[in-house]
Amino acid sequence: MDLEPVTMDSLRSGPYGQIFRPDNFVFGQSGAGNNWAKGHYTEGAELIDSVLDVVRKEAENCDCLQGFQVCHSLGGGTGSGMGTLLISKIREEYPDRMMLTFSVFPSPKVSDTVVEPYNATLSVHQLVENADECMVLDNEALYDICFRTLKLSTPSFGDLNHLISATMSGVTCCLRFPGQLNSDLRKLAVNLIPFPRLHFFMVGFAPLTSRGSQQYISLTVPELTQQMWDSKNMMCAADPRHGRYLTASAMFRGKMSTKEVDEQMINVQNKNSSYFVEWIPNNVKSSVCDIPPTGLKMGSTFVGNSTSIQEMFRRVSEQFTAMFRRKAFLHWYTGEGMDEMEFTEAESNMNDLVSEYQQYQDATAEEEEDYEDEAEEEQYN
Repeated sequence: MDLEPVTMDSLRSGPYGQIFRPDNFVFGQSGAGNNWAKGHYTEGAELIDSVLDVVRKEAENCDCLQGFQVCHSLGGGTGSGMGTLLISKIREEYPDRMMLTFSVFPSPKVSDTVVEPYNATLSVHQLVENADECMVLDNEALYDICFRTLKLSTPSFGDLNHLISATMSGVTCCLRFPGQLNSDLRKLAVNLIPFPRLHFFMVGFAPLTSRGSQQYISLTVPELTQQMWDSKNMMCAADPRHGRYLTASAMFRGKMSTKEVDEQMINVQNKNSSYFVEWIPNNVKSSVCDIPPTGLKMGSTFVGNSTSIQEMFRRVSEQFTAMFRRKAFLHWYTGEGMDEMEFTEAESNMNDLVSEYQQYQDATAEEEEDYEDEAEEEQYN
């Protein structure tokens, strides 16, 4: 869906245009003009019912609906404003199904629009409440992977989307194919989310190979594991070495022994124990699906819940505050019926999220005992 017809037209006339049912394209005419309020309250609200009709029709065809995957960006108007509106409407109608988002955050160095920090902060405010799992992506990290690892001199959006699609396929492969150790969106959530608000994940994929060189690569499970945990492999601009993993999940695909997978996972945790919180033992989940990705012998998808993701939120929050303090560009939003209070709420919600991540990054297993000792001392005094 989109609020302007241009993108849909290019999709329809592209190589994969025939895959989609023509009546599943839903678009407006006016565009959201990079304005979250237009996507969420005015233009988007007019279009949302026809989008929900399409969703209902597709959901009714399912035998056992697992959940929904929403791909959107948080910097513009449609993906952020209307995307979060769609998520909250689906949440109302299907409260017990999983809601998974692939959210493209504003990049640290490259800004597409000036009001990105506003749109992203207002969206995160919604995602904290209405999404079950958010895969955090950003274009700059994806460009870096294409440029450094895949050695592509001029990466296109097609190349970036290729990386994202590999991850999307990996997360859902256990639903679609037989496997020795199955996983699904709900199992993923149960294993990855220790506290309900902290559901923003980093994702990675291995092997990362440029499309031409795939035939020479025959990876082993240890090599896959090493590449998968490499910080250069993460698809968002946060460095896992600056924080600690609360939980992580590794989804392997291809013919391999589960014993070897388990050994490698234990090995990673032992070698890098300082990067895992010690108060959640055995915090890496693994699953194995028998069918490898197209063109590869084996592959693996990584999903990690790391406290270092707060770097992304902190950066957006600083930019938001700099503009909001001066009330810059605010009239575009209030003109669509928004209230300044919404901005203040969204800002404090995101700052709370950052402090929650920080709190668990600093927490240690011994703290509980310290509290007990202190309490005893106080009693004797």
